[in-house]
Amino acid sequence: MKWIFSFSALSLLAACQPAKQEFNGREASYALTPGSAHAISGSVDFKEKPDGATEVKITLKGTDGRQKLPVHLHFGDVSTTGAPVALLLSPVDAQTGISVTRVTRLADDTEIDFEKLLKLAACVKIHLSDAGEESNIILAAGNIGANGSRMKPGAEISLCQSK
Repeated sequence: MKWIFSFSALSLLAACQPAKQEFNGREASYALTPGSAHAISGSVDFKEKPDGATEVKITLKGTDGRQKLPVHLHFGDVSTTGAPVALLLSPVDAQTGISVTRVTRLADDTEIDFEKLLKLAACVKIHLSDAGEESNIILAAGNIGANGSRMKPGAEISLCQSK
């Protein structure tokens, strides 16, 4: 009987504990526009985590199948030809249209937090494939950070340096 009371008391105490916050409330969102004849668009959302990391979530509409679609964060804007890769993000699952990446460093191992990401003059590009001719097909793209407000409807989206 004491065991049941103790278990009930512990359960009640655990239920009264505040939930651990996953995010601290600071976030930014940018539109992703179609980058080719494929009707794929969506958004990229940045959310600051209490530990200083940033969750980058890409949500696409118009994808299907079982492919994993490569996602690159590039320096420069969507029209910058040969823009170098700043970071490879987790691929988009074509079936769900979702990619989630925890970011704390760029590809060159430079530390980056939420604030620095928002100041970075960069863009995000989602490719059909990571190899062959299909790697030149950009399904969706958008400017982020310092370039975020510079994305104009119908902006030319250049091929990128993916290696």
